[in-house]
Amino acid sequence: MSYQYLSYSVLRQFCVDVFQRFGFTESEAYIIQDVLLSSDLSGIESHGIQRMVRYHKGIEKGMIDVHAKREIVFETPISAVFDAHNGMGQLAGYYAMELAIQKAKANGVSIVTVRNSNHFGIAGYYAKMACNQGLIGLCCTNSTAIMVPTYGRVAMLGSNPIACAFPAEPNDFLFDSSTTVVTRGKLEVYDKMQIPLLEGWALDKDGHPSTDASDVLANIAGKNGGGIMPVGGNKEELGSHKGYGFAMLCEIFSSILSLGCTSDECNINNKGGICHGFMVINPALFGDAEQIKQHLSSYLCKIRNSPKAEGQTRIYTHGEKELEAIARAKAHGIPVQDNTIMELSNLCDYLDLDFTEYFGEQFLNFKDSGYTSQYS
Repeated sequence: MSYQYLSYSVLRQFCVDVFQRFGFTESEAYIIQDVLLSSDLSGIESHGIQRMVRYHKGIEKGMIDVHAKREIVFETPISAVFDAHNGMGQLAGYYAMELAIQKAKANGVSIVTVRNSNHFGIAGYYAKMACNQGLIGLCCTNSTAIMVPTYGRVAMLGSNPIACAFPAEPNDFLFDSSTTVVTRGKLEVYDKMQIPLLEGWALDKDGHPSTDASDVLANIAGKNGGGIMPVGGNKEELGSHKGYGFAMLCEIFSSILSLGCTSDECNINNKGGICHGFMVINPALFGDAEQIKQHLSSYLCKIRNSPKAEGQTRIYTHGEKELEAIARAKAHGIPVQDNTIMELSNLCDYLDLDFTEYFGEQFLNFKDSGYTSQYS
């Protein structure tokens, strides 16, 4: 299975048009595409354009309410709880982080949680929103249960990613990671490519290691048992309990504080129920914000310049690879898998959009590839 390089500007317009056809306003469609394509630009294929089929199915089934009205159900000067009322996750995340930023600017620190939402893309996008304004941004979310807890055989927690962004020079510090070894989206990518998963990623319905992406995904969707391992694998000797514990922290700061659905309750009976958590800290609470920024910048520089392992020429600090990927993608295009292009073509048929107006006629034969997407 090969990749084609598609223009960022073309994909951006395509996404805006698609989400407007689904019923979102132009400004809402722009926010959604910005989150999606920020993932692709950063080299994170699992959470980008290849997820369009997931949102299509979510809207079609009624899991995602295009016209949902967000509601603040609890609020203090430094906190709030949003009820997204089954709306699009990217919109719930964007507006919740905007509120968290406003509260932190006024009061120094804030925590905003969201319940009854849907998949919101990459957590790092929201953390970076705060960082872009000179603040420290943290973000976490739960998701459909895909993580099997240490010594378990049934998925009970989501991929439960956590992201943190902190202003620095020449590049901001940006850490964004799932607390599972890999995300569900990564399994989807491997399944599309029809190649086996790597050892140490997933478990079958009986809790045994598996490299069969299709089987693991089907078991997750059917809640039949099995799933993805926590960071550290499936044994304490390798640190499995640490990934499991980090996932629990994300669960607490998303579903528990918001009184929302825990991961094992999400995506049941056509209700997403996903919960998010956002925290913003003004570094000025601790002194001169510029001095703090320079202090981190100096330390990151020392790390990058520290001695390299044999055969290695570079040590990356978090966020550098993403910036380099963004530069490459904007210059040469975003790599999109053939089967994903086929899904985009089918989406155009569904929405009565002219696929060739965006991508030309060279990809029209992809819809005959025989690939059938199974994700919900």
